[in-house]
Amino acid sequence: MINSDPPTSPATADQAVEEVVAQGPSGAVMLAGIATACVVGMWFAFYLFVFLPRGSLQ
Repeated sequence: MINSDPPTSPATADQAVEEVVAQGPSGAVMLAGIATACVVGMWFAFYLFVFLPRGSLQ
């Protein structure tokens, strides 16, 4: 490809991987947190707009 990076040595590639791994899985944790917040928000919306308007069981 025209804009590709020049080939690197395995040692350089290993060092780059180590730098990425050292930063941790912050993106995965953020994605999981957003997904969990969406599920909890939908649960509260369902509770407030479906269960509460029906009233208590008799």
